[in-house]
Amino acid sequence: MEPLAKEPCAACLPNSPRVTSYEIVQLKPQIPDWNLIEKDGIPQLERTYKFPDFKSAIAFTNSVGEAAETEGHHPALLTEWGKVTVTWWTHSISGLHRNDFIMAARTDAIAHQFST
Repeated sequence: MEPLAKEPCAACLPNSPRVTSYEIVQLKPQIPDWNLIEKDGIPQLERTYKFPDFKSAIAFTNSVGEAAETEGHHPALLTEWGKVTVTWWTHSISGLHRNDFIMAARTDAIAHQFST
């Protein structure tokens, strides 16, 4: 199986299917540090990354924003001193799509660049 971070994001329409429980079980091990949460009845993926200062946190936020803009798929980003919380879900289907798992894996790859 190809790593999630290397997969392309597919165009997502309001009638695109959400990931199934079975698919979540298959995909989640590739993003083990992400939490499956629910906000306002919408399943989402969320992770908080730690940084030594605000400058690093904002640089990471900007890198995630650039990746999101490239794919036309945008997360919620909460940038604070020393940490950034990233939340992925697909707005058009009010739930999780494979794209969310792909972008979570890409977010981990971006974070890895900041830790080296």
